Amino acid sequence: MKRIFFVDDSGPPFGHMLLALGGYLGGFDGNFLWNRIGAEYTSNVPVWSLRLLPALAGALSVPMAYQIVSELQYSHCAAMGAALLVLIENALITQSRLMLLESPLIFFNLLAVLSYLKFFNSQKHSPFSLPWWFWLTLTGVACACAVGVKYMGVFTYLLVLGVAAVHAWQLIGDQTLSNVCVFCHLLSRAVALLVIPVVMYLLFFYVHLTLLYRSGPHDQIMSSPFQASLEGGLARITQGQPLEVAFGSQVTLRNVFGKPLPCWLHSHQNAYPMIHDVAAPLSPHAQEISCYVDYNISMPAQNLWRLDIVNRESDRDSWKTILSEVRFVHVNTSAVLKLSGAHLPDWGFRQLEVVGERLARGHHESMLWNVEEHRYGKGQEQRERELELHAPTRADISRNLSFMARFSELQWRMLTLRTEDTEHKYSSTPLDWLTLDTNIAYWLHPRTSAQIHLVGNVVIWTSASLATAAYVLLFLWYLLRRRRRACDLPEDAWLRWLLAGGLCAGGWALNFLPFFLTEKTLFLYHYLPALTFQVLLLPIVLQHVGDHLCRSQLQRSLFSALVVAWYSSACRTSYTLRPLTYGDRSLSPGDLQALRWRESWDILIRK
Repeated sequence: MKRIFFVDDSGPPFGHMLLALGGYLGGFDGNFLWNRIGAEYTSNVPVWSLRLLPALAGALSVPMAYQIVSELQYSHCAAMGAALLVLIENALITQSRLMLLESPLIFFNLLAVLSYLKFFNSQKHSPFSLPWWFWLTLTGVACACAVGVKYMGVFTYLLVLGVAAVHAWQLIGDQTLSNVCVFCHLLSRAVALLVIPVVMYLLFFYVHLTLLYRSGPHDQIMSSPFQASLEGGLARITQGQPLEVAFGSQVTLRNVFGKPLPCWLHSHQNAYPMIHDVAAPLSPHAQEISCYVDYNISMPAQNLWRLDIVNRESDRDSWKTILSEVRFVHVNTSAVLKLSGAHLPDWGFRQLEVVGERLARGHHESMLWNVEEHRYGKGQEQRERELELHAPTRADISRNLSFMARFSELQWRMLTLRTEDTEHKYSSTPLDWLTLDTNIAYWLHPRTSAQIHLVGNVVIWTSASLATAAYVLLFLWYLLRRRRRACDLPEDAWLRWLLAGGLCAGGWALNFLPFFLTEKTLFLYHYLPALTFQVLLLPIVLQHVGDHLCRSQLQRSLFSALVVAWYSSACRTSYTLRPLTYGDRSLSPGDLQALRWRESWDILIRK
């Protein structure tokens, strides 16, 4: 709302742009600090409009669940079952009622899968028709939007690409199609599923960088040229300063790497760093950098450095403020001035350590520096110096930084940004998600015991995990049997079973297993995209058991009765947990204790 630049490591800016759109439509002026979960909103915050798009995304996910199961050629009852499970899942309801990004992410995940299935089914009878092009293009658009909301969306994008690649490979082997026809099929898929998502992804960042042109608290992690391209902040400090650095210039030097914190070369009252053959205090493999205070000291001076402009386009390019990346090489030892990244002890005021390291150890951004503030002198001295060097008195750095340069830097910062790995009260592990041994307290009424928690429907979560395991076992059994030329399923049922498993079980695996490799702090809501694919698989497995594993009519009738009873228990569980989902009524300590279905659930009970 205030056009202030920010960086979020959860993903690209499209999701935040959607929330901002809701605020804009509601007349929000941006005057609220979003620094504490559960804080009461002031009167100027249009809560309804800010929550509109996540709620709409959550509501539309219900009919899309029906459509996906239906497009997989399963029965109306199975499709209705999938829609009902998405409708009554407490965790999905909670996320869609608040200003959170999981609901839009799940919406675009489902839209991508549904669009591809629509495209795949239209391929059979009307390729290259208008609906065929529409669904194929919408698949690419939905994939781009999913990735644009959160980086987690890339898992579903890879899922769609994988299934599309398998189908394209089958298409290549179709002898009824000409070479030209096959080429057109492959080209259209490449454009829709590769080119369009890339273009849209760049468009998200273009709009983001165009709208957020003002300096903000996240500027510090960006490079000096990027900061100088923003209104205010560094641009205000450096406005009107000379561009070319020359002998006698007074400058501030900043490390290009800027990790773990932004670092400026700082030598207290002394002006030139010196190096000597002593191990650095925290990096013993490198040499210590220090500054002499007593010029009568017996140690010989080692303060001669050579300046290398690393990013110069030609030998005639001069050293420029902000734009030039330079390296300082010690003449006597060939050591390079480098930021080690370690914090000095208290005697070093907890500042970052700067060392001298041999070039033989390789090139890194921590060896590069650039000038931020620059002046030739004060008053008449500066004006005379500028006239002598014919240097401009005003350097517009923003014109020297292209969109692709800003996009590349911002993308790299987002991917490499690491917050401190502090243990959070509600953090959890992927194994906790499977058994629902964790929850998140979102809100507690300041006077009553009404509260909102992210908790799942225990019946649905447990059954979904069992259904996934059942699918894997049945798939392996059928595969072994088919290897022995024993086909338990008709060919069309087998292909339908494969596609359903590839999309639903594959979607669960791709959205769940990578979290075992991540080092960031994890929460229960990270599992919701994977859970959604499990929920879609659950009624498919139930129909498969009823159609193919129940041999007699009596068995089918008994199984159908059990399925109805199970759906009833899921609905009952959803209703029982409703007070923690909506937070719409006060609860006594006894009520809260009764809702604590897991000992590990942190339900807030006031004494």
